[in-house]
Amino acid sequence: MPKAKIKRLYLIPILSKALDVLELLEQDHVPVTLEEVFQSTRISKTSVYRILKTLVHRGYVAQTQDGLYRLVSRPRRLRFGFAAQSAEMPFSVAVAQSITAAAAASGVELVLLDNRYDAETAIRNAEEFVKARVDLVLEFQVEERAAPRVAHIFKRAEIPLIAIDVPHPNATYFGVDNFEVGFEAGTLLGQHAIRQWAGRADWVVGLGFSEAGSFVESRIAGAFAGVRERLKDLPDDRFVEIDGRGMRQPSRAAMAGFLSRTPRGERILVAAATDSSALGVLDAAREAGRNNEIAIAGQDCIPEVIEEMRTGCSAIIGSISHEAETYGPRLMQLGIALLRGYSVPPYNYVRYRVITPESLQSKPAQ
Repeated sequence: MPKAKIKRLYLIPILSKALDVLELLEQDHVPVTLEEVFQSTRISKTSVYRILKTLVHRGYVAQTQDGLYRLVSRPRRLRFGFAAQSAEMPFSVAVAQSITAAAAASGVELVLLDNRYDAETAIRNAEEFVKARVDLVLEFQVEERAAPRVAHIFKRAEIPLIAIDVPHPNATYFGVDNFEVGFEAGTLLGQHAIRQWAGRADWVVGLGFSEAGSFVESRIAGAFAGVRERLKDLPDDRFVEIDGRGMRQPSRAAMAGFLSRTPRGERILVAAATDSSALGVLDAAREAGRNNEIAIAGQDCIPEVIEEMRTGCSAIIGSISHEAETYGPRLMQLGIALLRGYSVPPYNYVRYRVITPESLQSKPAQ
């Protein structure tokens, strides 16, 4: 006789274990300890711990102050609003990708709007988030003048706010320490002048973004401090700030104007507030035929700047990576902690790395 076919069960073991834990909590109707769950289910204690933490994170289970676990009836999926800086800015796109992926992994519904690098759009988007009844907002908008209005809209609606890179009133801050990343850029520029130009520099230009306010502008203050620490004899009148709005074309135009006022042969260090600005400076230097007279340090490590540095012959000598890929997971953790009532620091700084052509030589192209 032919053998009877054995029906294959397409089961997921860890999911079955998680359901065992949920069924136990539903059956007991009282808060229980991790040890009690372990003893009742005989699932490994490590797996029980991870299952419980995941269920707490997703809102199916609550943990009391004394460490007990209880089932939450009919958990509701969290809904975050995310206002992106601009779909046309490479760093903003990288941050948006990180947040979108992290929201999906965390089971958070994401309502995504684009601030389009515009204050009035950011205000309209804030009102849209209120209408959508989101639980929390991740706000990435760069104009300081719009920050109080945006923050007021969320405060009145009692919606917690996390401000990305630009502080907002009554908001939890998440982003870089702007003076520190500026100082790192200034250090790179000063070291370049010492190694390549025998310690000589005629100008230090800070290409800032005044609309973002003093907090972001401290990137330029930090850069100037970093240069001064290494080029101690450079007079104060050799340090100049110009505005490039953090964007490529305005930065190109601003730098072109500066180059038209300075003689050929003078050596210029440029600290750019963003990599988009750095690329605008590079465009202006190439158009003027002065690529060899300029050294540029940027911020953000966007792909086009990485490729420039890989050539080994670009005026861009470094960029400070703000690790955009880490924004999403950390913002999800921070937002969920706020909604769960946990205490969080008012300022949450991201990690950063200094990237140079030399550091890229040891890494293969992605």
